[in-house]
Amino acid sequence: MKAAVITGVGAVEVAEVPDPTPGPRQVVVDVAACGLCGTDLHILQGEFAPTLPVVPGHEFAGVVAEIGSDVTEVEVGDRVAVDPSLYCHECRMCRSGRNNLCERWAAIGVTTGGGAAEYALAPVANCVKLPDHVRTEDAALIEPLSCAVRGYDVLRSRLASRVLIYGSGTMGLMMLQLGKLTGASSIEIVDLNPERLATAELLGVSGTATSADELDRPEGWDVVIDATGNEKAIQDGLGRVAKGGTFLQFGVSDYAARVTIDPYRIYNQEITITGSMAVLHSFERAADLFATGVLDPEVFISDRLPLADYASALSRFQAGQGRKIQVLPLAPSP
Repeated sequence: MKAAVITGVGAVEVAEVPDPTPGPRQVVVDVAACGLCGTDLHILQGEFAPTLPVVPGHEFAGVVAEIGSDVTEVEVGDRVAVDPSLYCHECRMCRSGRNNLCERWAAIGVTTGGGAAEYALAPVANCVKLPDHVRTEDAALIEPLSCAVRGYDVLRSRLASRVLIYGSGTMGLMMLQLGKLTGASSIEIVDLNPERLATAELLGVSGTATSADELDRPEGWDVVIDATGNEKAIQDGLGRVAKGGTFLQFGVSDYAARVTIDPYRIYNQEITITGSMAVLHSFERAADLFATGVLDPEVFISDRLPLADYASALSRFQAGQGRKIQVLPLAPSP
């Protein structure tokens, strides 16, 4: 089969690789669409626990093409979205219910072959069947949505919170949509990309700016979310948290990124600084939310490119062009 392969730091190509064969409790998914993500860029940089070479792609959905001998939950022909998370279920973190912090953490498309391919291998336990009205290609958005759901689990947001989001890429826009669902009184977004800010405005953001200084909120925000991973944005955001407020580190930073904090202010103003790592008990809930139409795929997905163009799709994403970029091994369904 054909697959995108990150062969080394900074090197990616589309090549022929062996077809996957399912184990007893695994399925082979005929991939309909695979989304690109900032994590893919980190893997390309040699970060985020990759062992190269690897087939990337942790945001994907498709049709079950083959099942293992002990699989009864799905059948060949079922359409599924795939949770990429792979846990050991044995370490202290897994035993305490914090599987996303697994001491042997792994993920499809990160540490094992992923969905940027014609076919992908997945445990049947990670497959969620799609309702008839959800288009298979669109369902690749469920994985990033599940990360956003986990982010709001961490926040435990109060009604009528004032929210500031740094970054209006896919994840920032998803946090915007969930913020509206959880009863925020206002949500404002900071980004340097005017095209992405225009999308935020289309989705009903309260206000947009290229700098938080442009927004009239001298007392700060109850919730500040970084969805960029950029250390300058993070540093600025830490200073924008209101008394008693929360800063959520949601974007994935480079390993070398560093910011400074003001310990006295954190103490004196009871500021919470927290993070959200990937998916935790949130994938099926995200699938349910997606089925209700919480996201409009036509707004979120800006590009659907053939798998053969994976390298150029990754370059386009890295340059901040478009919104969610997908690669499709086959032509999209009508």
